[in-house]
Amino acid sequence: MRQAGYSVVLEMPLPDGRRADIFAVGRGGELTIVEVKSSIEDWRVDEKWPDYLDWCDLLYVAVPVDFPQALIPGEIGLIVADAYGGEVLRHPAKQPIAAARRKSLLIDCARLASERLACLEDPDFVDFT
Repeated sequence: MRQAGYSVVLEMPLPDGRRADIFAVGRGGELTIVEVKSSIEDWRVDEKWPDYLDWCDLLYVAVPVDFPQALIPGEIGLIVADAYGGEVLRHPAKQPIAAARRKSLLIDCARLASERLACLEDPDFVDFT
């Protein structure tokens, strides 16, 4: 996602209690979530992917190279990845979220990224939020 020009926050908590594996913000403010699946079993036991559609403009699933791609529904994007990088094989249709929700998510993302950076720069940092 970074190679494609996105700014990325990993393990981003969402307002509904879910957590996005990769939450990416594009230069134009578009919000993308990438759900990472390590195996067929991981995909089959995890039925929460539709919940992410409410929190992003674009939703992708990233899977290993040997993953059977036909298992991933056509309405979501598909990324195939290995230890060296990933390739987008299918882009989803953009489903823009409401402006107020976008603003709220961008604020949450900025605050989380700032807190994580503060923890790296100052080992004595205490989060009072």
